[in-house]
Amino acid sequence: MREIKNIICVGRNYIEHAKELNNPLPRVPLLFTKPTHSLVEANGSEIILPGDRGELQYEVELVFHINRRYEPGISLEDLVDKVAVGIDFTLRDIQTELKKKGYPWVIAKGFRNSAVLSSWHPFPGLKALMEVDFSLERNGKEVQRGNIKNMIFDLETVVEYTTQNLGLDQGDIIFTGTPAGVGAVHNQDFFSLKLADHELGSCLIKLLRFNS
Repeated sequence: MREIKNIICVGRNYIEHAKELNNPLPRVPLLFTKPTHSLVEANGSEIILPGDRGELQYEVELVFHINRRYEPGISLEDLVDKVAVGIDFTLRDIQTELKKKGYPWVIAKGFRNSAVLSSWHPFPGLKALMEVDFSLERNGKEVQRGNIKNMIFDLETVVEYTTQNLGLDQGDIIFTGTPAGVGAVHNQDFFSLKLADHELGSCLIKLLRFNS
């Protein structure tokens, strides 16, 4: 985790997810960031999240690690060195209110432990990744499954747009968006993060001051 510099996230990058939240489809990648203290590893241990700030929702995503500074013409195979499965936890009620007011989402997306990462897996190349799904199980039942071939904006587009607007360098990571199936998190939920049906990480959720 220490080598990670910037956490870049793409919102509404799967059509069915945008529809389930009644959000319009973006015309360009919808970027936001999280602070690095939001990062936590899904290593089977307990993760503490806020349980008294409205509904908390899970969003599983494929996450890419940037190996070197972006240069025009660089291939994704040279730019990306590893991939993980992550969860973008979201305080949905707070986000909804902030959106209504036209305010930034940062406190709904960037709270401590809101960016969960599995262990890293060597990047096999985009073609190989399109042959496998990533998924999330909650208490032993699959709740989300996605494939990067279904993203609205492919990884190359996301990389170029991010570089133009924010910059991209070694140690940055990109959460590429969540498929449909997001839902509420409850105290003592156990999540398993999978790539090609192989578990890369897991975590037990404890909500502070949760309402039973």
